[in-house]
Amino acid sequence: TAGASSISDSSTTLNSMEDNPDGGCHIYRNGYYGNGISVVEGILEVNIIQMTSIQMTESQAENTLVDFVVTCQGSLPTDVCTVVSDPTCQVSKSVVCDPIVVTDECLLTVRRAFEEPGTYCINITLGDDTSQALASALISVNGGEPT
Repeated sequence: TAGASSISDSSTTLNSMEDNPDGGCHIYRNGYYGNGISVVEGILEVNIIQMTSIQMTESQAENTLVDFVVTCQGSLPTDVCTVVSDPTCQVSKSVVCDPIVVTDECLLTVRRAFEEPGTYCINITLGDDTSQALASALISVNGGEPT
C-alpha cells in the first residue's frame, strides 16, 4: 500500500495454558497483547539517466572517470553501492559503497574510475534503512565517451 494504514482494534486476547510435567498443574494466563505496524514506502525505482566520461589531461589519464547520473523514486537513499563486473555481469571486478545525503529530490551523480578500456556491467544500488533498489547498465569504456 502506498499510504499509511492502521488497524482499528490492535489488541488481541491471549489465552495460554502451560503444562507442568512434574506436578501435573496447569498455569492459565489471560491478558491483552497490542502491537503497531508501520508501513514504509522504501526506494521504489532507480534509473541511470546519463553516463558521461570526464575529460582529463594526458598526465592524469591513469584511469577513465565516468559520471553516472542516477534518479530514484520513493524514499530518499542514504547510501550508494556500485558493482563493476565483466560484460556478462557474472564476475565482479570492484565494489564501492559510499554514504550519501539527498535532501529533497532523488537526483545524484556517482563518479567511478575504470582502470582500463573495455566493456563492463555496472550495477548501482541505492539503499536506506529499510529498502534497496538497483539499476544496471552495460558500458563500453575506451578513454572517450562511454556508450
